[in-house]
Amino acid sequence: MRFDTPNHWLNWLEGLHPKAIDLGLERVAEVWRRLALDLAPARVISVAGTNGKGSSVALLEAIYGAAGYRVGAYTSPHLLIYNERIRLEGRLVTDAELCAAFERVDQTRGEISLTYFEFGTLAALSLFAEARLDLVILEVGLGGRLDAVNIIDADLALISSIDYDHQDWLGSDIDQIAREKGGIMRPGQPAVFNGTQPPAGLVQLAGELGVALYLAERDYRAEFSAEGWRWSAANQSYNQLPLPALRGPHQRSNAAAVLMAVQLLQGPLPVGEQALAQGLRQAQVPGRFQRIGLPRSVSPQMAVEVDIYLDVAHNPQGARALAASLAELPQTGALLAVFGLLADKDAAGVIAPLCGRVDAWFLGRPECQRGCDPQLLAQELQRQGCAKAQGFAQIAQAFAAARRAARPGDRILVFGSFYTVSEVMSLL
Repeated sequence: MRFDTPNHWLNWLEGLHPKAIDLGLERVAEVWRRLALDLAPARVISVAGTNGKGSSVALLEAIYGAAGYRVGAYTSPHLLIYNERIRLEGRLVTDAELCAAFERVDQTRGEISLTYFEFGTLAALSLFAEARLDLVILEVGLGGRLDAVNIIDADLALISSIDYDHQDWLGSDIDQIAREKGGIMRPGQPAVFNGTQPPAGLVQLAGELGVALYLAERDYRAEFSAEGWRWSAANQSYNQLPLPALRGPHQRSNAAAVLMAVQLLQGPLPVGEQALAQGLRQAQVPGRFQRIGLPRSVSPQMAVEVDIYLDVAHNPQGARALAASLAELPQTGALLAVFGLLADKDAAGVIAPLCGRVDAWFLGRPECQRGCDPQLLAQELQRQGCAKAQGFAQIAQAFAAARRAARPGDRILVFGSFYTVSEVMSLL
């Protein structure tokens, strides 16, 4: 074996391919062919979208797990350890399983160079093939059409949302972005769009492929109250579902779309109402409006007991969803934001929905090459007339300052990127 720990493998993988991102399926499809593996008998759900992919995968995984099915789930990126990306029957893969899968891909690829993401995708697929699962859920890394997971033909495509992000790779036109994300659809197989008005590009592509595209409000409906919710479609309805454990109005929308996907696969993978309810209650995904309450005894550096919210929102749509989630919280003290963004993101668009909600900003640079200079963020905050900001060289320093500033009843919001949330999580 080339390496015997995941970290050694991952350090090596980062320099294996000349490009960090190299969209295209030829190389990864050829290595998959050489591996001579098959996901059968598993059904496959592929999930694409600007936001909501990870939450949708978590909901699907929890529901089908509650129904007794053997499920594999592949997501990205991770927050603390790479093993988070690959789950087998509700657990993270072990270091030994991960290293063995990396070795299998390495021995099989021959002269073919693979990116970090492509290598990891093939490792995940090989583990799923070996496990003989009932269902495999694949989250797209970037776009859809040319993403490595798209070497697999999905039985159902779920598109969680479409908005502007990664324009350098996906285009600056919303219909072009929609066609890229819709590239996970397959002729004759159903697709669900989490929304009422899909971009014309997605509708056009579905028509070209002969795909039945299911939409919110037209093909399925959800009605929510403080106690629970009702979901209905043409041939099925559920009148007393529990609210999803995942917080925020966008998560209720995600749950409704996931239930449509579950209904479309009721033939091969039947799921009862009890399993639906259990899955909704149990689904969790770190860094999505995740609340952590830290008393002083747990965190001595904190001046007072305070709730911390972690959210990986990093584009305007995600920031709008975050603002809507914050609006549902009861009013207490001040909201202190620890904010770190990547330099290639739309800072103005991310800041705008939250500008009026945040009472103090603590800015830091995420620990990666693409981390945005806090001074640039401070300038944008000032331009928009937001609350006073303090800049720090590191996210950890910004978080420490927010903790010192917190008063009884205040909340600390950590957001802006996976890197930002990951760095704070490692401190808690």
